[in-house]
Amino acid sequence: MRGVLIVLALLLAGCAGHVAEPPEPQLVRVEVPVQVPCKTERVQRPAFAVDSLPIGASIAEQMRALRAERLQRKGYEKRLEAAVEACQ
Repeated sequence: MRGVLIVLALLLAGCAGHVAEPPEPQLVRVEVPVQVPCKTERVQRPAFAVDSLPIGASIAEQMRALRAERLQRKGYEKRLEAAVEACQ
């Protein structure tokens, strides 16, 4: 029994003396998003057709102004969307 303990002690002592080599350091590239300020020109709000309509305007004048304003707003929205898209 004593011999077995001696053999076990020698085996454990042999393992304790063996030191594993540390792994080689490796470079790892990590992509990190960074905020960048957006530099676009400010989109000016147009003078909409309904805003310049006189108070007593007829229904026909109001309808023409509303149709014109709809086209103005579509153009304005497209310019705003283009400015936002330029910042992304």
